[in-house]
Amino acid sequence: MEIVFAASECVPFAKTGGLADVVGALPPELVKLGHKVSVFLPLYRVARKHLPEELTWAIRSITIPFEFYNRFAGIVDGGLRDGVRYYFVDCPELFDRDGLYGPPGLGDFPNNWERFGLFCRAVIEATKILGVPDIYHVHDWQTALLSIYLRTVYYFDPALQKVATVLTIHNAGYQGWFPPNTVPRLLFPWELFTFEKVEQNDTFNFLKGGLIYSDYLTTVSPTYAEEIQTAEFGEGLDPVLKRRHWDLRGILNGVDYSAWDPAHDGKLAAHYSPENLAGKVECRRDLLHAFGLENVPETTPVMGIVSRFATQKGFDFLATIADELMRREMVLVVLGTGEAIYENFFRSLAARYPDKVSVQIRYDDAISHKIEAGSDIFLMPSRYEPCGLNQIYSLKYGTAPVVRATGGLEDTIQEWNAETGEGTGFKFYGYNAWDLLAAIDRALESFRDKKGWETLMKNGMGKDYAWEHPAREYQGVYEEVLRRRG
Repeated sequence: MEIVFAASECVPFAKTGGLADVVGALPPELVKLGHKVSVFLPLYRVARKHLPEELTWAIRSITIPFEFYNRFAGIVDGGLRDGVRYYFVDCPELFDRDGLYGPPGLGDFPNNWERFGLFCRAVIEATKILGVPDIYHVHDWQTALLSIYLRTVYYFDPALQKVATVLTIHNAGYQGWFPPNTVPRLLFPWELFTFEKVEQNDTFNFLKGGLIYSDYLTTVSPTYAEEIQTAEFGEGLDPVLKRRHWDLRGILNGVDYSAWDPAHDGKLAAHYSPENLAGKVECRRDLLHAFGLENVPETTPVMGIVSRFATQKGFDFLATIADELMRREMVLVVLGTGEAIYENFFRSLAARYPDKVSVQIRYDDAISHKIEAGSDIFLMPSRYEPCGLNQIYSLKYGTAPVVRATGGLEDTIQEWNAETGEGTGFKFYGYNAWDLLAAIDRALESFRDKKGWETLMKNGMGKDYAWEHPAREYQGVYEEVLRRRG
């Protein structure tokens, strides 16, 4: 099969979240299965740094029409990496900016409708020249328009008649809402602007349109696929998703163990494995030093957090129980940035309990590795989590996760049972802070049993969430969708 990925993010070129990790890791695995894969990305300012100074042009200029004007985009050949061909859509007036979706800390660019409308049409036009694929695999609201264009504006194009589309929902909370006049601006017919198609709450909802017009839908964990069909997690799209449940599959994201494995992680003070855990003690010592926490006894568990600070991540739960938690024997190290209310909460907590809490309000990749390796317990109390990666990293690093049983957290963590020696972490199911505290207390109690805790660690380290299995599941989706299109 020939597959084209169209996405707004991909490591190492541009990243704000897990979408970039998926688009960076899945295509090389599909190449290993014998498929031809290309990835199209916007040529952001940050992505330009990863390309040679002298750009190689695959297509020098493509005309992209809008309601009252044309824009012109070039297609840059980014070369082959791990067997995957990368292309970049170059339109400097739209993409040569600080920030992928908006100025840092200042919300979204008001013309994101135009930026990603151009991107989607440029991908279609470019592939008509470079080679029409069997499958367009699009991701989230930013590229959902490609599916809409294909089944409306390009409906009668003979070159595209048999091409199938797969849309992956990485987070249903981000949908791309734009005013009604976006419809003609993007040259769509007004007949699309109905509740049965792209309209929602008097806006043009890009993601909703993608859900309607894509041939098949996937999301990033089996449990999240079920959750988004409910009012609690569907973010207003649950009726559409319920109607299309036969075309919706949850495929758990994999992780890149070449970067996340304590046996050869170059960011750690020492290496370790299930057969020899001695290096984890040195990693714990190095972590505490990095966060300025001295003289912490070996019997005191270290809890770690690496996260974007947001209500979605359950930090309102943590704020509710914080003072009670500080009565326990533990120390807490925190790394992240986000909403001001939670940045200030963590600063205040560290100021009030300097011997128990240390916080770094920033993101640092090396420090995130140190937290995964040096912590004993990892906190991830998310209100919802489509997949989550940190809990999977934690398993590999022998760090027991404490999670809310939602989305990918439910799918990847098994409750520890000291009597049977089975399980990999600790879960809470309720929607309140005290259920979180109860799960933390179970973890703290279990930590006292060193023999049992070592079994728990090794259980997690033995789990395999590499990309090979998800890639085969996606291959099955592609085969199914091509069968349907005949």
